[in-house]
Amino acid sequence: MSHETRTAPRICPLCEATCGLTLTIEGTTVTGARGDRDDIFSRGFICPKGASFGGLDADPDRLRVPLVRGADGELREAAWSEAFDLIAARIPALVETHGPQAVGVVLGNPNVHTMAGSLYPPLLLGALRTRNVFTASTLDQMPKHVSSGLLFGDAHAIPVPDLDRTDHLLLIGANPLESNGSLCTAPDFPGRLKALRGRGGTLTVIDPRRTRTARLADRHVAIRPGADALLLAALAHTLLTEKLADPGPLAGHLEGIDELTAALADFTPDAVAAACDVDADTITAIARELAAAPTAAVYARVGSCTVEHGTLASWLVDVLNILTGNLDRPGGALFPLSATARAPRPAEPGTRKAAPGKGFALGRWSSRVSGHPEAKGELPIAALAEEIDTPGEGRIRALVVIAANPVLSAPDGDRLDAALADGLDFMVSVDPYLNETSRHADVVLPPPPPSQSAHFDFALNNFAVHNHVRYTRAAVPLEDGRMDESELHARLILAVSGMHGAPPSAVDDLAIGTALTRAGAPKERAAELTGESGPERRLDLMLRLGPYGLTLEQLLAHPHGIDLGPLKPRVPEILRTRSGRVELLPEPIAADLPRLRRALGDRPAPLVLVGRRHLRSNNSWMHNIGSLTGGSNVCTLQIHPDDAARLGLVDGATARIESSGGGIEAPAEITDTVRSGVVSLPHGWGHNRPGTRMTVAAAHPGANVNQLLDGTLLDPLSGTAVLNAIPVSVTPAP
Repeated sequence: MSHETRTAPRICPLCEATCGLTLTIEGTTVTGARGDRDDIFSRGFICPKGASFGGLDADPDRLRVPLVRGADGELREAAWSEAFDLIAARIPALVETHGPQAVGVVLGNPNVHTMAGSLYPPLLLGALRTRNVFTASTLDQMPKHVSSGLLFGDAHAIPVPDLDRTDHLLLIGANPLESNGSLCTAPDFPGRLKALRGRGGTLTVIDPRRTRTARLADRHVAIRPGADALLLAALAHTLLTEKLADPGPLAGHLEGIDELTAALADFTPDAVAAACDVDADTITAIARELAAAPTAAVYARVGSCTVEHGTLASWLVDVLNILTGNLDRPGGALFPLSATARAPRPAEPGTRKAAPGKGFALGRWSSRVSGHPEAKGELPIAALAEEIDTPGEGRIRALVVIAANPVLSAPDGDRLDAALADGLDFMVSVDPYLNETSRHADVVLPPPPPSQSAHFDFALNNFAVHNHVRYTRAAVPLEDGRMDESELHARLILAVSGMHGAPPSAVDDLAIGTALTRAGAPKERAAELTGESGPERRLDLMLRLGPYGLTLEQLLAHPHGIDLGPLKPRVPEILRTRSGRVELLPEPIAADLPRLRRALGDRPAPLVLVGRRHLRSNNSWMHNIGSLTGGSNVCTLQIHPDDAARLGLVDGATARIESSGGGIEAPAEITDTVRSGVVSLPHGWGHNRPGTRMTVAAAHPGANVNQLLDGTLLDPLSGTAVLNAIPVSVTPAP
């Protein structure tokens, strides 16, 4: 291949902002990345992660060929055929002997950032027929899925703030200037917030830390961690009792507003003030400001989800948007319509009709050991270790881990580490690295670098703040010896399903046939599809069946994307509740409110821990890129000067942090950006376990904050691990 320098467009796969990049390529090497100024969504914005694309792509620690565990117990390089032969020999045999529940599947966050990771895992789960499914959602966003399922009947119907048109934005437990947004796909979040301020709008941030986002706000409220649901309930109570609630056109689609008023009667601003450490006048003022704004949106994320009342907080966010008339209206919170959504073609306002649906149910089955109810087909990932190491019928004996590192990301990594080492008969990991989790696998299947893969955001387009569609083919050809990520997934499905040896195209053909049948379309339409691969043909079909009736050829003709217009009201078409209405007070929510009511009298712990995000990091999977290390991207314990003085800590000295799951040590960073009574550690560190091959990460290991947790404390409705507002003790390290 020529070594001339050229450029190629690429959608960034490194966070939820999905910015458009322009890659500079010499031969087959990515030598630079800049923001794509012609991208219809991101308009040239880029963050440090996107700028590091070339370094991540060429990371010498990335695995190039499969690893297989030999008779001596050591991992060695192997041919692709040997790796899939071994999987085909082991997993079907285990299922035949012990049943499908003997296999567990773990799906990590990076799956939503790859085309293959979105298309194939559902087919894998169908082939395995296991209910032992664990994902990163129960460490992050599951409360929002559950609250949306209960309110709207569809766990995937998640409204996003209309950032570009709102007059008032209330953020709680979110720091998008460093996270780039979550469940809200918005390139250049900083620019959009500055534009809000520039047009005379108001930004309110509720966060125990004075984050970069909080420093931009008109009002920053340093709430006591874990009290988010109490504060939100008091805001809703104020709207209702002061007759400020006005759902507007949405009123005809609501049921339960009287019951909601009664259920929130005890959550007055005065009643919650002490528990929140926010005075009642401030709470009342925030509620009145929301009601008075021409348009407003309430948006909450990880800080409000990964707490004891995460689902209630997520529910109350939408309750506030509903009561202020801002749900489903421009400038408020709206439901995006992606080009591959299963939805009717956009219609004129007022022509869509709401109708009863199947509704959303929780607890259709439970975990074997602790009886945790499922949510959205998943079990809490905090329960994974006990499902492996607890003897008895139904024990997980084989594990398929795809783009996940739960030893670092889930509570009590030491227990899970031991369970993976000693409790499994067989393990497969799909991962580009030999990390803290994949080092236990019997087979490691490495996907190629992102430059060698096509990209389409099947999941994240559903959370975009502006409707659009973009697709980029691989920027460089697949390197000799590597396997395309989609083929890797297809062969894995064939290996576990008893179809080992069939062509990978059989998986895509089956998926296409199934999709046509579900759509009521003749299977002959498959012949109309274009594309150079099975995934492209599947994308073409989804576009054709989607609400805009697009085709793959149209996307290829617009390499910088197609603008599909601003978000529009569409509540009637998204409702899937049994009543066909927005159910303001679903029974599971009503049943959990007494637990929140009891929290009004809780005595706060002297010191609690919260997490934090870094702009140059994404959980545990970007710590091996040299250009992203250092600066603010360090694992330190942030602590307020008053607490540091009381505890005898000095800046830079090692602190000992202890909680229910154990103890860790980290350098103290004394700063008044965190409120007193609160300490903060970032998530995803702890790269000090033997047997990994991540040179940069191992040189800057940090401490695994999740080792402070024993995994027993969960939000009961969603099964989400409580990662924030954890009582801790801090002392100078001996």
